[in-house]
Amino acid sequence: MKIPTLSGVRGCVQITVRGEGINRLINALAEAGIPVWDIRPASNNQTADMKLLLRDFHALRPLLKRTGCRMHVARRIGLPFRLAKLYKRKFFAAGIGAFFLLLFVLSSLVWNINVVGNEKIPTEDILKAAKEEGVRPYQWIFRLKEPDKLSRALSLKLPETSWIGVERKGTTITIQVVEAEKPEKEPLASPRHLVSKSDAVITSIYAEQGRPLVQKNTRVKKGQVLISGILGDGEARSQVVVAKGEVKGLVWHEYQLEVPLVQKRKIYTGERKDKSYLVLGNRAIQLWGYGKEPFAKSETLTERDPLTWRSIALPIGWMTEKVMEVTETQETLQPEEAKKLGLEAAIRDILAKYGNDSQIISQKILHEKRENGKVYMKVLFEVEEKIAEELPIVQSQGE
Repeated sequence: MKIPTLSGVRGCVQITVRGEGINRLINALAEAGIPVWDIRPASNNQTADMKLLLRDFHALRPLLKRTGCRMHVARRIGLPFRLAKLYKRKFFAAGIGAFFLLLFVLSSLVWNINVVGNEKIPTEDILKAAKEEGVRPYQWIFRLKEPDKLSRALSLKLPETSWIGVERKGTTITIQVVEAEKPEKEPLASPRHLVSKSDAVITSIYAEQGRPLVQKNTRVKKGQVLISGILGDGEARSQVVVAKGEVKGLVWHEYQLEVPLVQKRKIYTGERKDKSYLVLGNRAIQLWGYGKEPFAKSETLTERDPLTWRSIALPIGWMTEKVMEVTETQETLQPEEAKKLGLEAAIRDILAKYGNDSQIISQKILHEKRENGKVYMKVLFEVEEKIAEELPIVQSQGE
């Protein structure tokens, strides 16, 4: 027969029936409208197991007498029986209930407010504006406005900001502040030259202030003055200034590259298992996520969310472990693919060291060999980059 709805909540009983009239008993139950299910007869046809609802248990006795069968209760299943057991341990149950109630109350309050990103605006002013919008310690989380509404309200109260973001993580509110940029006065600089920081061939020169000493297509050496901070022809008419400008030149960089032909890659499959813990002091009690890890290889990301009171971290909180499945793959590259991979890595290194506005003019492989499963290359790069650096002008005390 069909299992009744919510049988686990309503409670059910698994019974063992013995007697020659088991078939008559089942028919009588059907005629009386008493649902039974999971009927499992024994091989001798004089014993059978079945389940019925707790409410129909007392109505079973008259039918047993009529059919000459006997009954034995094998199992008691469902919420009513669990509650009955729990009632016998009422003080223990009350303690557990009070603990989770207290935990729920503590996790429903705002315990800590962090302000990040502010440098010029005092943190006290931001907290005062947040308090006017209801964001304060010991505030109920459900009484807070939506984060986007809080962001707009705080932006109106703090005109010195260009953007404010509000994020809630557990019992902590984080207010991210981006201050409005104001033009800053340039600090007074001492007189200086602009000199070359490497051997190069000049491709362009722009002198905003100072006297240029080189021209385009001129070969210069490291330390040579490019834009002088001394103006005038003679010492009597000379003037010392702060040299400003931009000088670009062709510079040569040599790289020794080594690229394995077998590349190992780690791939996340997207499958994961979460484990949640209640943290009490130095101990963590697992609440959810029991069972063995279903993954052959995995990585675990741990997130902690302690309860805090102002700047004091309380010895209670939550911890979540995200177990993510990973697989490792091996890819065998062709020599041309390995060369391309090595050259791209070298170009990224050049741009990181000498600026993203640098341009690779040419590249030349001076030497190449394949040995021990690797490709070895010696490469010369011709790069157009900024080559000017500052050199203070040292003046004598009599000047």
